[in-house]
Amino acid sequence: MTSWTVQPASVDSPVAVAVIRDYLADIIARYYGRPATSQEVDLAISEDPTDDLAVFFTGGRGPVVEGCAGYRFVNPGTAELKRVYVRPEARGTGGGAALLAAVEESAVSFGATSIRLDTRADLVEARGLYARHGYREVAPFNHDRYAEHWFEKRL
Repeated sequence: MTSWTVQPASVDSPVAVAVIRDYLADIIARYYGRPATSQEVDLAISEDPTDDLAVFFTGGRGPVVEGCAGYRFVNPGTAELKRVYVRPEARGTGGGAALLAAVEESAVSFGATSIRLDTRADLVEARGLYARHGYREVAPFNHDRYAEHWFEKRL
């Protein structure tokens, strides 16, 4: 396993836009059990934009971006983890852990004392990643139509 390099990226950079679209295509396809259309990806972006993220990261084991993660602040002490994704061919190589570590370190540097997220039941890899890294299931904190599990971690 090669170690990951993670770096901040502008959410509107071409590489960030590409990996965010791949992330959305992946979770849409898993939800519907068929490939996602470009229109569905566009709709997902419009319903839950990424442009309000405080910090966004991309990463990989070489020059190719293989994953991403970011966060926004919901209040001064609470960050919300968003857009955590590792390309299927790169899963199991430490990317999820590297991206989480970068997000958590950055959030703490901006004053966060906790970080939270919501996810779906079918995203079992993500739920396992969060549990392995100290995230605990909590009561629902939003009414997102796709949210089925809510997690939080004290930083």
